Amino acid sequence: MKETPNYIKNLLLPNAKSPTGRRAWGIDLETVWLPFFTATNTMGDTAIPYDALGSPIRLAYDKDGGVKFSKAGRPITRVAKPIADSVTLIRQNFVAHLQQFAEQVATDKPKDYTKQAEMAVNAGRPIIAHDKVELERAIQLQVEEALRKAQEEAVHTPEQVKEPAKELVTA
Repeated sequence: MKETPNYIKNLLLPNAKSPTGRRAWGIDLETVWLPFFTATNTMGDTAIPYDALGSPIRLAYDKDGGVKFSKAGRPITRVAKPIADSVTLIRQNFVAHLQQFAEQVATDKPKDYTKQAEMAVNAGRPIIAHDKVELERAIQLQVEEALRKAQEEAVHTPEQVKEPAKELVTA
């Protein structure tokens, strides 16, 4: 392996466009997935039903067939199953390609890959140490606050008069 493939390089380039519609796997449904799946249907690579592409957002239903509502009282919607299933497949394939690429680079350039990993670990050590100290400090403050509150409650709460233990009588 000599050069990084263009499709990997392109994944690393910034893109100023930021869609704000409904998302599937964090990617805009209307501007990315629907045009993509329409194109893959056109090319014969997928066979996503037209009703899924035409109505990609569906009401969610309870097991009894009634419309599902959130705790806030809004109806819950879902991405149509054929689209959601295709997005899941793409996600799984994407992960597999990322893993395959990393494995290939680690195999082809083991010294360089190991050096990169070691530099990352070394660069992360001071951050991990700092976070550990800050976490310990925050936990200590929480414990002290809890003890302070417990002591305040103990001072302000009248002691309960203990009743003598009742004698057990056998029948």
